[in-house]
Amino acid sequence: MIFNIPNSLSFFRIALIPCLILVFYLPDEILSISQKNLTATLIFLLAAITDWLDGFLARRLKQTSDFGAFIDPVADKLIVIAALILLVQLGRIESIIALIIIAREFTISSLREWMAMLGKSGSITVAFIGKLKTTMQMIAILFLLYYENILFIPIVLLGKVLIYIAAFLTIVSMIYYLKIAFKILRKKKELL
Repeated sequence: MIFNIPNSLSFFRIALIPCLILVFYLPDEILSISQKNLTATLIFLLAAITDWLDGFLARRLKQTSDFGAFIDPVADKLIVIAALILLVQLGRIESIIALIIIAREFTISSLREWMAMLGKSGSITVAFIGKLKTTMQMIAILFLLYYENILFIPIVLLGKVLIYIAAFLTIVSMIYYLKIAFKILRKKKELL
């Protein structure tokens, strides 16, 4: 079933992408830069919450589906990529950081697709390093969208440090997944 609650949340997350981007194109007379930062942060936070919620509801309501397994990670990647490109345009992160993270997403998605074609779709499952990378990345994006310090908490500095950590974990996790794939391919070659 394509239109169930979890899949609808994934579609909602995709619909949030233009909202996230358009916030920064509004004239300053309508929204100040602080208001734009806050609005974008809240939109991205809503997307992150719906990401968790759709997975939870899919399991809880027994509404898992092949389509849901496809659309959920697509929605996640699209909003993260949109946010990263936006942060580059705003001058809040370097393009090399965005490129590392985006390239990894395409590489691992392609790798999973390739493994599925080889009948090994379950071999490239999400590992702890991948979850840690995603957590650091999401928090960093939230901080960099907000881009204002809160009292004595250096949100901007924390965001920049976390995005560098996320980029490092991105590389480490990509190497981890590639090693798994190469082991599988070596074993498959030995069986032939």
